Amino acid sequence: MITRSLDEFRRFWPTAAPDGPRCATAAFLVTPLGFHLAEQSATDNRYMAMQSSVDAGGALVEHAQLSRRVSTVLPTISFPGDAATPDAVFPNNVFATAPGTVIIGNMRHEVRRREARRADIRGFFRDALKYKEVDLSAVGAAAELTGSLVIDRARGIGYCGLGERCDEAGAAAMHEAFGLRFTLCFDLAEGEYHTNVVLSVLAGRAIVIAPDGFADAAVAEAIAAAYAPGVVRLTTRQKADYAGNCIALSEDSVWMSARAAGALAEDQRRLLAEQGFRIEAVAMPEIEKAGGSLRCCVGEIY
Repeated sequence: MITRSLDEFRRFWPTAAPDGPRCATAAFLVTPLGFHLAEQSATDNRYMAMQSSVDAGGALVEHAQLSRRVSTVLPTISFPGDAATPDAVFPNNVFATAPGTVIIGNMRHEVRRREARRADIRGFFRDALKYKEVDLSAVGAAAELTGSLVIDRARGIGYCGLGERCDEAGAAAMHEAFGLRFTLCFDLAEGEYHTNVVLSVLAGRAIVIAPDGFADAAVAEAIAAAYAPGVVRLTTRQKADYAGNCIALSEDSVWMSARAAGALAEDQRRLLAEQGFRIEAVAMPEIEKAGGSLRCCVGEIY
């Protein structure tokens, strides 16, 4: 089922047994080779620091540290970046997986559509892993994968924020491609470009959520009520520091940037610990100037 109805979501939730994989089995990244800020993306990504200069070498070092750290918990592969696709450092919006399937998104901006045409990444999943390819890049609907769609993999539930980077047709296409049981669609607040900046589901048992990232506060509260008491509510400032752009790479660890971790209050840290998560923080100040953070850098392989 795919719906905007909170009543239908509340009725479905008690039936949603967490019987799927809680975390990915491997990860893929794309290096920030030729790193710079993409002007096209800045037209609808207010998190980009267009007024700042960027240190391309510093971004490469940050990314190498991220890759090394992620590889301590998951098998990790890195593909080379390209100055012609500066946003490729955030691959989860263009390439995503479900068990046995690789999905290619339909991106709003041409600078990102170039990424979807990469033969090496497509070939890795199709030819090396023998995954079925589902190509949404020509569906005629905006569908920016796990940027727009935050998935509770354990339950097969999708939370899809609609806006310029994902429309209702794109949400329906992703619901089918990921094989989800249920998808709740909602409007993002004005100025928000991706759901994964305002919501993260951690191993199916907790969430991090920024209520002001939702156009309708009732949607945020309905999602929070479903996961209570494992709910970390973020302030506007914490959201801007990318605290919502986090990911559980194992059932006992939540990963975020050093900036995001530093923004958390002590009671929020304590709540994550009570839910069984240790915080793993990686410094990413140069990469974050491009309008995304750690979760955006990590492509999950299921």
